[in-house]
Amino acid sequence: MLDTPNNTYQTEMATLVLDIIDGYHDIMDNQSDPRVNGWSMMSSPFPTLFICLFYAYFSKVLGPKLMENRKPFDLRNVLVVYNLFQTVFSTWIFYEYMMSGWGGQYSFRCQPVDYSNNPVALRMARTCWWYYFSKFTEFFDTVIVLHLRKKNEHVSTLHVIHHGCMPMSVWMGMKFAPGGHSTFFALLNTFVHIIMYAYYMVAALGPRFAKYIWWKKYLTSLQMVQFVMIFAHQFQLLFIDCNYPKSFMIWIGLHGVMFLFLFSDFYRERYSTKKNQHKGACMPVLDEKEASKQSNGSSKAKAAANYPNDYSAVYSSCYSNGVNNGYMTPASASTASTSTADSRKTK
Repeated sequence: MLDTPNNTYQTEMATLVLDIIDGYHDIMDNQSDPRVNGWSMMSSPFPTLFICLFYAYFSKVLGPKLMENRKPFDLRNVLVVYNLFQTVFSTWIFYEYMMSGWGGQYSFRCQPVDYSNNPVALRMARTCWWYYFSKFTEFFDTVIVLHLRKKNEHVSTLHVIHHGCMPMSVWMGMKFAPGGHSTFFALLNTFVHIIMYAYYMVAALGPRFAKYIWWKKYLTSLQMVQFVMIFAHQFQLLFIDCNYPKSFMIWIGLHGVMFLFLFSDFYRERYSTKKNQHKGACMPVLDEKEASKQSNGSSKAKAAANYPNDYSAVYSSCYSNGVNNGYMTPASASTASTSTADSRKTK
């Protein structure tokens, strides 16, 4: 029987599909780190990809729809507990990164991945997995802080892309290079998260504690310094012969460059002029003077007591944890809608 053009095309397509499947299994099974293949979520990228896509769908479609006819929740206590957990979790991951390499054994110039079953190398790999897991816990920044408080207009596309892409990016590093040079970015990131979530925790405690977070402006500066250190540390391998995958070095370095520009733009916008200076955070913070005004001259105790009911009317958020740093602008009740519209324009 002679082959027809149609049969030839089908045969070629079948061969192509089989080649793609074989290539995928070769990459997953033979070119990845065999130590982590049996670990949770590590055998295939599809569970992580599915969760990331569902997060994006929930953030932009399902979450706002579920809260459409519901009142915003008062989540101050939940925010305190959540941010305390994130602070402690980040502290533990940072400690593990230090103990498994960056506390003295690792070189800041060139650090190949140790793929052996050495206990320290395995400890580093496990730490990388917990860092990967932490990218999922950060999804609750969107669910708790924005959707349940009905700040849906501030779930910007940039915010969703940032949080939605990070687990997939970290999964690739975990699958193929769980250790070595590029884990420096995770070390810095967890250190910044310790400070950031501690700030959010104090902010959520209420106006009495606002005086303890006067350093919020410097948190943005710290984040920008972090990104400079990340891309400088990564790109030095362009000039050094190091047994480390250059693809991961370039990928992480470009992350640092991109977020440096984003944070720099945010910093200029929020702090370059007096009128743009922020005095609070997404877990809203009224200083005592402002709280007294909103309480019609009442005592500090009364202002603090009224805080859970007052903040929705007098604050316009520009939240994005990890993208825009979660600052919030105090505004009078009469200008709240204007501030909200302005913040939309900056997303």
